[in-house]
Amino acid sequence: MDLHPIFQLPAADLPSRSPVRLTVVESLPVLFADFAQAIADELAANNAAGHPTKLILPVGPVNQYPLLAERCNRAHISWRHAHLFFMDEYCDWQGQAVSVDHPLSFEGFARRMLFAQLDAGLAPPDAQIHFPNPRRLDEIETQIHAVGGIDTCYGGIGVHGHIAFNEPPISRWFRLTPAEFKASRTRLVQLAPETVVMNATRAAGGNFAALPPMAVTLGMAAILGARRIRLYCQGGAWQRAVLRIALFGSPNVQDASGEDVDYPVTLLRSHADLAITTDLATAQPAIPAMAA
Repeated sequence: MDLHPIFQLPAADLPSRSPVRLTVVESLPVLFADFAQAIADELAANNAAGHPTKLILPVGPVNQYPLLAERCNRAHISWRHAHLFFMDEYCDWQGQAVSVDHPLSFEGFARRMLFAQLDAGLAPPDAQIHFPNPRRLDEIETQIHAVGGIDTCYGGIGVHGHIAFNEPPISRWFRLTPAEFKASRTRLVQLAPETVVMNATRAAGGNFAALPPMAVTLGMAAILGARRIRLYCQGGAWQRAVLRIALFGSPNVQDASGEDVDYPVTLLRSHADLAITTDLATAQPAIPAMAA
């Protein structure tokens, strides 16, 4: 598929042309407010109905979480019956999860910037907060099954289309089909070079050696098993190309469905209830206009 025309589409044309439900908001503050409100509304609705809330959550994007805590405190929205399953966690070179006091720990961030910000009577019990464990890989999927599955998976999109840390598999020795990758389970992964560069640049001052080289991630099966998937793209210039690939396809289509393990986000397009929200800066064309 030739993506050159797709990369040049004006931002205003994306929602009507996209096969995926796409919302373009004016600015990052609006996007993060929308993200926070979506989770708060889901919690409030389930609480009112007497139902538990079961979510997969990312640590990236992150700016929605202080807003979410503030809104829940102000409206007295309880998390006591919420079951939270986080997508991933960094691991060291031996596959051990980094400690919660590591400056890049996803669990540490979530506990500091979300759960510790909730009023004590609103916060979820610790037993209902789950991170994938590299020493007990099957545990988190067993816990998801025990609560009856996931209501909504919230997430972002990596520069090459990874969801959680489901990196595009690169090997001289094997090739995964889309069906195989969609069935992937919780596992340890080596971070791709693009991920190291992007994450070190954004979170470690460009110090590549400071970034843990591995991660433990929920597989695509758990993500695709959610009843709803809601993705938020807020990266600006660096995320313009992958947003359009997520919406329209990829340069290396593997089968007639348009799914491609080289850009794992394209595997989500077959989901029955997928929606993406982005800001106007990220929705801009991925190829600069030529000067007159």
